[in-house]
Amino acid sequence: MFQELAPPLVLASASAARRRLLEAAGLTFAVCPAAVDEAEVKRSARAEGARADDAARRLAALKAERVAAREPNAIVIGADQILVCGASWFDKPEHRHAAREQLRALRGKAHVLSTAVVCQRGGQRLWQHVAQPRLVMREFSDAFLEAYLGAEGAAVTSSVGAYRLEGLGIHLFERIEGEHAAILGLPMLPLLGFLRRQGVLLG
Repeated sequence: MFQELAPPLVLASASAARRRLLEAAGLTFAVCPAAVDEAEVKRSARAEGARADDAARRLAALKAERVAAREPNAIVIGADQILVCGASWFDKPEHRHAAREQLRALRGKAHVLSTAVVCQRGGQRLWQHVAQPRLVMREFSDAFLEAYLGAEGAAVTSSVGAYRLEGLGIHLFERIEGEHAAILGLPMLPLLGFLRRQGVLLG
C-alpha cells in the first residue's frame, strides 16, 4: 500500500520475529537467509577487543553483503542482535538447562540488546544503524523460573535472551527502555525512515 514495486526488498535472515515485524508494517519482501558462521565472527570480534555493538554491526553487514551478491538489484536487509550483561555476551541457549542458567545470570540485572541493521544494494552499503534497548529483569523466584520454562517449552531456545517479550517473557521484567521492535530484533522506526528516504516507501 505504501511501497513502490522497485527495488525489491530482501530480508537476509531466518528470524521469524523479524519477518513478522516487516509483515506487520505491510512490507512486501523475499526471505533469503545468509549462511554466516556467527560464532566465529563473534569469537574474532572479542579477540580483537571489539564492542558488542560493533560485532552485531559486523554480522548484520556480512549477512547483507552475502545475500546482495546473489540479489544485486534488491535492497537487502541484514540484522543481528547480541545480548550484553556486564562483560558477558549471550547467545541463544541450546537447550532448557542453558536457558535456566542464562536467566539466573540475568535475574535482577540490567542488560542491553545491541541490535544492528544494515541495508546493502549490490556492492554498496546504503545505510546502517544500531539500537541499544536496555532491559532490567526483576528478582523472580526459582519457582517462577521453573513455571516459566515449563510454559514456554522449546520457545526459550528461539531468542538470544531466552524470552519472547511479545509473549510470556514480559513477566520476567521490571523495566524496559527502547523501541519494542528493536528488542524483538529489528529497529523498525529507523529502518522505515531509511526506506522512505530511498523512495521505497511513500513519505
